[in-house]
Amino acid sequence: ENTALSLHNVKTETDRYISWPAQALSYKIGELTIKRLRHEAEQALGQDFDIREFHHQILRHGSVPMSVLEEQIQLYIKAELAKRAA
Repeated sequence: ENTALSLHNVKTETDRYISWPAQALSYKIGELTIKRLRHEAEQALGQDFDIREFHHQILRHGSVPMSVLEEQIQLYIKAELAKRAA
């Protein structure tokens, strides 16, 4: 009664976490990594940071390991900073 989810959804989620515990951890690690990368991009690019472009950069590489995504976002930041210097 004190949740936005139905009892069925709560049971389904609980069963999923019990049978596949690493899935939730994987999602959380991805979330934290993307938030950190966003913060780094915001700090490096300042007012030139564009959230739409950042989202494009995250999504354009598809499903890749977080280490690859980190490398790609660092390259994106360097390219944006180089544009600024030109």
